[in-house]
Amino acid sequence: MSVTLPGTTTLPEAPTRRPGRALVTVLATAGIVVATQQTLVIPLVPQLPALLGVSAADASWAVTATLLAGAVATPTVGRLADMFGKRRMLMLCLAMVTIGSTVAALSTGLGGLIVGRALQGLGVGVIPLGISLMRDHLPLSRLPGATASMSASLGVGGAFGLPLAALIIEHVSWHAVFWVSAGLAVIVAGLVLRFVPESPAPGGRFDLVGAVVLAAALLALLLGLTKAGSWGWTDPLTLGLFGTAAVLLPAWAVWELRSAHPLVDLRISRRRQVLLTNSASLVFGFGMLTSSLVFPQLVQLPAASGYGFGRSILVAGLVQAPGGLAMMAMSPVSARLTGRFGARVTLMAGAATVALGYAFGATLHSEIWHVLVAVLVVTSGIGLAYGAIPSLIMAAVPLGQTAAANSFNNLSRAIGTSTASAAVGVILAQLTMTTGGHTYPAESAFTIALALGALGAAGALAIAFFLPRHRAAGARARSVVLQHR
Repeated sequence: MSVTLPGTTTLPEAPTRRPGRALVTVLATAGIVVATQQTLVIPLVPQLPALLGVSAADASWAVTATLLAGAVATPTVGRLADMFGKRRMLMLCLAMVTIGSTVAALSTGLGGLIVGRALQGLGVGVIPLGISLMRDHLPLSRLPGATASMSASLGVGGAFGLPLAALIIEHVSWHAVFWVSAGLAVIVAGLVLRFVPESPAPGGRFDLVGAVVLAAALLALLLGLTKAGSWGWTDPLTLGLFGTAAVLLPAWAVWELRSAHPLVDLRISRRRQVLLTNSASLVFGFGMLTSSLVFPQLVQLPAASGYGFGRSILVAGLVQAPGGLAMMAMSPVSARLTGRFGARVTLMAGAATVALGYAFGATLHSEIWHVLVAVLVVTSGIGLAYGAIPSLIMAAVPLGQTAAANSFNNLSRAIGTSTASAAVGVILAQLTMTTGGHTYPAESAFTIALALGALGAAGALAIAFFLPRHRAAGARARSVVLQHR
């Protein structure tokens, strides 16, 4: 049975048996394990040309393959989860991470490593699936805090993945990084089987045409964004990819609006709350990634540059690691803000905090503690905002489309992070200085990149301002109980 609130919200009746804390802990842990895949390989990329005998441009595919596979698979996994069961698809995602990690660990050449990394990328759907499972099984009173923890797992895993990988590579071997990843995925899969129940699966028809067209469009768009820096923005291949995306995306939208069983219900996605939340996520995604792209490079840049700190990749990772702790600490704060003032206010507060953090970093970065403060402020804001976004999405979509809607939101965020990667890459490559026969990104390049991060967060704040004003989550939950009685 479900209870429908005035407006657009469809919320499940609270289950008769209160799920234990294990459900939230296991799902958040699964999110952290999957999120580490994004940064786990970063310390390895500079070494791959020497290890595998390939060029630096080819070695970058170890990162690109994961990004592309995850972006292409996420909306499809979300729709299949709504049709056939969210836990089933969650287990499939973890299986892909395990298989991909094993393939990468056994690889001796770049081809095998890329295949493994692409399979790892298929696990990205774990986070939106976890949020959807929480909506299915948790009482309304616990939902804001649980979804905030699940959303924060994305940043927590990304923050801890880099120093973890640096430690393993330094003291064991690069293959061991992927064996550890495979082992963690197996452990989490066992915990999911033990503590996470399946959700109702209404079935339905799968939109194969929509899935193929969207996959092709996303592949063209994201490949163009991630490789434009090395290929050139005016290269025929880059322009051809962008042109393909420009044709396929509108064609896909027309197909989805006409389809009786769409992959993504764009009629619901056009609702003001969903559309604005996805737009804010896209812009916020741009601002979020800037921290991971700029601060580690600044910490590792030789002191001879005049503004770098000349530290190792391990130290750079350890500077980022407190950001993961900050996101964890802000999850309950995000839930409390959402419960009292509503998710709109929480998202605005998070975006404003991120903008302030980047503004501080752009102004002050001459001491390592400046960088640490900027990281902590930025990640605290991300923790606030990420906790609010799923609440906004779930409050505006039917129960049967939760996984697909959260997956599409995750995709919006991924497009934003890809755009940030391309933009920051171009800035750092074009604005350079030469000292002692070595060329480094100029200090102005880092300042401009951080300013763009602040601008992205400010853009998300402006979009969030126009979200519909609703009563706080706690008041809505009490209203639901009274109506049900």
